[in-house]
Amino acid sequence: MNKETTPILSVCVYCGSQPGRDDAHIQAGRTLGKSIADHGLRLVYGGGTRGIMGAVASGVLSSGGHVTGIIPEFLMDKEATRHSLGQLNELIVTADMHERKHKMFERADAFVALPGGIGTLEEIVEIMTWAQLGRHRKPMVFGNVNGFWDPMLELIDHMRDQGFVHTAHLVQPLVIDRAEDIVPGILASVRANGREGEAEIISRL
Repeated sequence: MNKETTPILSVCVYCGSQPGRDDAHIQAGRTLGKSIADHGLRLVYGGGTRGIMGAVASGVLSSGGHVTGIIPEFLMDKEATRHSLGQLNELIVTADMHERKHKMFERADAFVALPGGIGTLEEIVEIMTWAQLGRHRKPMVFGNVNGFWDPMLELIDHMRDQGFVHTAHLVQPLVIDRAEDIVPGILASVRANGREGEAEIISRL
Protein backbone atom coordinates (compact mmCIF):
# COMPACT_ATOMS: atom_id res chain seq x y z
CA MET A 1 0.00 0.00 0.00
CA ASN A 2 1.44 3.35 -0.91
CA LYS A 3 2.09 6.09 1.57
CA GLU A 4 -0.33 8.52 -0.03
CA THR A 5 -3.34 6.31 0.59
CA THR A 6 -2.92 5.42 4.25
CA PRO A 7 -2.68 7.49 7.44
CA ILE A 8 -0.28 4.88 8.83
CA LEU A 9 3.26 5.79 7.82
CA SER A 10 5.27 4.19 10.62
CA VAL A 11 5.01 1.23 12.98
CA CYS A 12 6.66 1.03 16.38
CA VAL A 13 7.69 -2.49 17.37
CA TYR A 14 8.36 -3.46 20.97
CA CYS A 15 10.14 -6.79 21.39
CA GLY A 16 12.94 -8.63 23.13
CA SER A 17 16.61 -7.72 22.87
CA GLN A 18 17.23 -11.45 23.37
CA PRO A 19 16.25 -14.21 20.91
CA GLY A 20 14.27 -16.25 23.42
CA ARG A 21 13.98 -20.03 23.29
CA ASP A 22 11.45 -20.39 20.48
CA ASP A 23 12.96 -19.98 17.00
CA ALA A 24 9.52 -18.87 15.78
CA HIS A 25 9.96 -15.59 17.64
CA ILE A 26 13.07 -14.58 15.68
CA GLN A 27 11.41 -15.62 12.44
CA ALA A 28 8.34 -13.57 13.33
CA GLY A 29 10.60 -10.56 13.82
CA ARG A 30 12.14 -10.95 10.37
CA THR A 31 8.76 -11.55 8.77
CA LEU A 32 7.20 -8.49 10.39
CA GLY A 33 10.16 -6.36 9.36
CA LYS A 34 9.85 -7.47 5.74
CA SER A 35 6.11 -6.81 5.82
CA ILE A 36 6.63 -3.28 7.17
CA ALA A 37 9.04 -2.51 4.33
CA ASP A 38 6.89 -4.20 1.68
CA HIS A 39 3.94 -1.98 2.66
CA GLY A 40 6.07 1.16 2.32
CA LEU A 41 6.05 1.89 6.05
CA ARG A 42 8.88 2.92 8.37
CA LEU A 43 10.03 0.99 11.41
CA VAL A 44 10.44 2.80 14.73
CA TYR A 45 12.01 0.65 17.42
CA GLY A 46 14.33 0.62 20.39
CA GLY A 47 17.57 0.52 18.41
CA GLY A 48 18.81 -2.90 19.53
CA THR A 49 20.59 -4.96 16.88
CA ARG A 50 20.46 -8.26 18.76
CA GLY A 51 17.67 -10.69 19.53
CA ILE A 52 14.20 -10.15 18.13
CA MET A 53 14.87 -6.41 17.90
CA GLY A 54 17.73 -7.07 15.52
CA ALA A 55 15.62 -9.51 13.50
CA VAL A 56 12.89 -6.91 12.93
CA ALA A 57 15.38 -4.25 11.87
CA SER A 58 17.20 -6.68 9.60
CA GLY A 59 13.92 -7.71 7.99
CA VAL A 60 13.13 -4.08 7.17
CA LEU A 61 16.60 -3.17 5.92
CA SER A 62 17.01 -6.27 3.77
CA SER A 63 13.76 -5.37 2.01
CA GLY A 64 14.82 -1.79 1.34
CA GLY A 65 12.78 -0.19 4.12
CA HIS A 66 13.56 2.67 6.49
CA VAL A 67 14.55 2.07 10.12
CA THR A 68 14.64 4.60 12.93
CA GLY A 69 16.35 3.32 16.07
CA ILE A 70 15.85 5.16 19.35
CA ILE A 71 18.16 4.05 22.13
CA PRO A 72 19.46 5.47 25.42
CA GLU A 73 23.20 6.01 25.44
CA PHE A 74 23.74 3.60 28.33
CA LEU A 75 22.24 0.72 26.30
CA MET A 76 24.24 1.25 23.12
CA ASP A 77 26.85 -1.37 23.99
CA LYS A 78 24.40 -3.72 25.72
CA GLU A 79 21.63 -4.11 23.14
CA ALA A 80 23.72 -3.28 20.06
CA THR A 81 27.16 -2.59 18.70
CA ARG A 82 28.12 0.86 17.51
CA HIS A 83 29.06 -0.56 14.11
CA SER A 84 25.66 -2.21 13.63
CA LEU A 85 23.87 0.94 14.78
CA GLY A 86 25.59 2.70 11.91
CA GLN A 87 23.62 0.53 9.48
CA LEU A 88 20.30 2.09 10.53
CA ASN A 89 18.81 4.85 8.40
CA GLU A 90 18.31 7.06 11.45
CA LEU A 91 19.66 6.75 14.97
CA ILE A 92 18.39 8.85 17.86
CA VAL A 93 20.37 8.60 21.11
CA THR A 94 18.43 9.66 24.20
CA ALA A 95 19.49 10.56 27.71
CA ASP A 96 17.25 7.97 29.37
CA MET A 97 14.39 5.48 28.96
CA HIS A 98 11.74 8.12 29.60
CA GLU A 99 12.89 10.24 26.65
CA ARG A 100 13.22 7.13 24.49
CA LYS A 101 9.60 6.10 25.05
CA HIS A 102 8.28 9.58 24.33
CA LYS A 103 10.21 9.84 21.08
CA MET A 104 9.01 6.39 20.01
CA PHE A 105 5.44 7.49 20.63
CA GLU A 106 5.90 10.72 18.70
CA ARG A 107 7.42 8.95 15.70
CA ALA A 108 4.91 6.08 15.48
CA ASP A 109 1.42 5.73 14.01
CA ALA A 110 0.81 2.23 15.38
CA PHE A 111 2.33 -0.08 18.01
CA VAL A 112 3.12 -3.79 17.92
CA ALA A 113 4.31 -5.97 20.79
CA LEU A 114 6.15 -9.10 19.70
CA PRO A 115 7.50 -11.55 22.31
CA GLY A 116 9.83 -9.97 24.83
CA GLY A 117 10.50 -9.48 28.50
CA ILE A 118 9.61 -7.02 31.23
CA GLY A 119 10.68 -4.00 29.19
CA THR A 120 8.47 -5.02 26.26
CA LEU A 121 5.56 -5.58 28.60
CA GLU A 122 6.04 -2.22 30.28
CA GLU A 123 6.13 -0.40 26.94
CA ILE A 124 2.93 -1.84 25.50
CA VAL A 125 1.09 -1.48 28.83
CA GLU A 126 2.01 2.21 28.96
CA ILE A 127 0.64 2.72 25.45
CA MET A 128 -2.56 0.94 26.48
CA THR A 129 -2.80 3.15 29.57
CA TRP A 130 -2.56 6.29 27.46
CA ALA A 131 -5.31 4.88 25.21
CA GLN A 132 -7.50 4.18 28.24
CA LEU A 133 -7.04 7.79 29.33
CA GLY A 134 -8.21 8.95 25.90
CA ARG A 135 -4.85 10.41 24.93
CA HIS A 136 -4.55 8.59 21.59
CA ARG A 137 -6.35 6.22 19.24
CA LYS A 138 -3.36 4.74 17.48
CA PRO A 139 -3.68 1.02 16.70
CA MET A 140 -2.14 -1.39 19.20
CA VAL A 141 -1.31 -5.01 18.39
CA PHE A 142 -0.23 -8.04 20.37
CA GLY A 143 1.75 -10.22 17.95
CA ASN A 144 0.69 -13.41 19.67
CA VAL A 145 3.30 -15.73 18.15
CA ASN A 146 2.68 -19.31 19.31
CA GLY A 147 0.35 -17.97 22.00
CA PHE A 148 3.12 -16.00 23.72
CA TRP A 149 0.77 -13.26 24.97
CA ASP A 150 -2.08 -15.57 26.07
CA PRO A 151 -1.38 -15.13 29.82
CA MET A 152 -1.31 -11.34 29.41
CA LEU A 153 -4.56 -11.33 27.44
CA GLU A 154 -6.19 -13.48 30.11
CA LEU A 155 -5.06 -11.00 32.78
CA ILE A 156 -6.52 -8.08 30.83
CA ASP A 157 -9.83 -9.94 30.51
CA HIS A 158 -9.75 -10.67 34.25
CA MET A 159 -9.12 -7.02 35.12
CA ARG A 160 -11.93 -5.96 32.79
CA ASP A 161 -14.31 -8.54 34.31
CA GLN A 162 -13.44 -7.27 37.79
CA GLY A 163 -14.28 -3.71 36.79
CA PHE A 164 -10.77 -2.27 36.78
CA VAL A 165 -10.45 -1.41 33.09
CA HIS A 166 -12.52 1.74 32.82
CA THR A 167 -13.40 3.10 29.38
CA ALA A 168 -12.64 -0.40 28.13
CA HIS A 169 -13.86 0.53 24.64
CA LEU A 170 -10.70 2.63 24.31
CA VAL A 171 -8.43 -0.31 25.12
CA GLN A 172 -9.05 -2.80 22.34
CA PRO A 173 -5.70 -4.03 21.07
CA LEU A 174 -5.71 -6.29 18.05
CA VAL A 175 -4.51 -9.83 18.72
CA ILE A 176 -2.84 -11.28 15.64
CA ASP A 177 -1.12 -14.65 15.67
CA ARG A 178 0.86 -14.56 12.41
CA ALA A 179 3.53 -11.93 11.80
CA GLU A 180 2.63 -11.61 8.13
CA ASP A 181 -0.93 -10.61 9.10
CA ILE A 182 0.02 -7.79 11.47
CA VAL A 183 0.51 -4.90 9.03
CA PRO A 184 -2.53 -5.82 6.91
CA GLY A 185 -4.52 -6.05 10.15
CA ILE A 186 -3.42 -2.58 11.23
CA LEU A 187 -4.29 -1.06 7.86
CA ALA A 188 -7.67 -2.78 7.75
CA SER A 189 -8.44 -1.57 11.28
CA VAL A 190 -7.65 2.02 10.35
CA ARG A 191 -9.80 1.84 7.23
CA ALA A 192 -12.68 0.52 9.32
CA ASN A 193 -12.33 2.70 12.40
CA GLY A 194 -10.17 5.67 11.54
CA ARG A 195 -7.34 6.93 13.70
CA GLU A 196 -6.95 9.99 15.89
CA GLY A 197 -3.66 11.00 17.45
CA GLU A 198 -2.73 14.06 19.47
CA ALA A 199 0.41 15.83 18.30
CA GLU A 200 1.06 17.47 21.64
CA ILE A 201 0.30 14.42 23.79
CA ILE A 202 3.73 14.16 25.37
CA SER A 203 3.73 17.69 26.73
CA ARG A 204 0.38 17.06 28.38
CA LEU A 205 1.16 13.75 30.07
